[in-house]
Amino acid sequence: MNILKGKKAAYFTLGCKLNFAETSSVGQQLRQAGVETVRPGEVADVCIVNTCSVTEVADAKCRQAIHRLVRRHPGALVVVTGCYAQLKPVEVSAIEGVDLVLGSEQKADIVRHVSERLQMMPEERALAAHESLVSRTADIRTFVPSCSCGDRTRYFLKVQDGCDYYCTYCTIPFARGRSRNGRIASLVEQVRQAAEDGGREIVITGVNIGDFGRSTGESFLQLIMALDQVQGIDRYRISSIEPNLLTDEVIQFCAQSRAFMPHFHIPLQSGSDEVLRLMHRRYDTSFFADKVARVHELMPDAFIGVDVIVGTRGETDACFQDSLRFMSGLDVAQYHVFSYSERPGTKALQIPHRVRPQEKHERSQQVLALSEQKLHAFYDRFRGQARPVLLEHSRTPGLMHGFTDNYIRVELQVGAAQPDNVIVPVSLGGWNEADDALCGTIL
Repeated sequence: MNILKGKKAAYFTLGCKLNFAETSSVGQQLRQAGVETVRPGEVADVCIVNTCSVTEVADAKCRQAIHRLVRRHPGALVVVTGCYAQLKPVEVSAIEGVDLVLGSEQKADIVRHVSERLQMMPEERALAAHESLVSRTADIRTFVPSCSCGDRTRYFLKVQDGCDYYCTYCTIPFARGRSRNGRIASLVEQVRQAAEDGGREIVITGVNIGDFGRSTGESFLQLIMALDQVQGIDRYRISSIEPNLLTDEVIQFCAQSRAFMPHFHIPLQSGSDEVLRLMHRRYDTSFFADKVARVHELMPDAFIGVDVIVGTRGETDACFQDSLRFMSGLDVAQYHVFSYSERPGTKALQIPHRVRPQEKHERSQQVLALSEQKLHAFYDRFRGQARPVLLEHSRTPGLMHGFTDNYIRVELQVGAAQPDNVIVPVSLGGWNEADDALCGTIL
């Protein structure tokens, strides 16, 4: 007898695209085992929470999400996994209503764990509640594949997990373990299946994807060359890649490839060389500027998004002003801004200078204002031009949206018969302030 058949599951995910991809894969596994996704208004039998722990705020949001799900789905089996679960299993398992906490190594067996728990009698489940099954970080070895559909047009392909870098501010190596990856042949097969299922765009995800090959002896360049040959997928985007791993060979290949878009996301973290040194980053500002220049040399229209952390330990006012000057002169399209949050166990706690919360907020606002200027300037460059857009339906009748090859968000007024999941030439028009998009007209 299949205890899972006909059961209903609710899912909640916090954090990065990788987390969302992994939750989607968990949902696929449970659906294959007979579990249905809960509909609005229904009470679930199982709640899966995939957590993030990048900041204290993320931890708090995870706790709030668990409390909401416990209230909304009384009696449900509540399983918590993800980075917060791996880093603080005792804290998470103690939350009222949590049945089981699974670490990074154990979430590959989530279907088995759910099945075993649902077979228990109520009194057995009560006795087994608040259990945590979490391996030591050093023992995390498993690579759990994932190629999940984020919507009708876009798939997320997990190619790598874990990180060996140990930047002073970051807990990811403790939460996800050492760098490891899938084999190119297996990843190509997953992409072929996505193409057969109607996928048009693949976002390549992972923790440190440029480090691909640690566990298989392959390379990131070999991976993207193999993926580019899969027919049916029209677009690839690299979700994020460290500047020291974005090699000239990778840039050159993307520039002349069939399907890799002129779009990169490169973490800078700080525009101050002193702060980069304190962070134990593997480059300086000169190296980063040269990398950006090289991308634009080969792909003049490329969208470059950049991650920045403000208010880290050691970021004096002079360091921040240096950082802001550097970022102002950098030819990028957008900054994604994060306020530093102290994480237990990180080496950053040994750095003496601390930034007050109000200063962090003020610095965040300055970088966000700079980012808005950069984004407007980038979009303005292409107004009046025609660019290919992959169409997606919006929730508003008669309105569609999508992204150009170089990641400009576009909104279009269309007739009801216009299909989605097709790439069409679009004339780019005026700025839509409400949605940070350009208005477009299909040619």
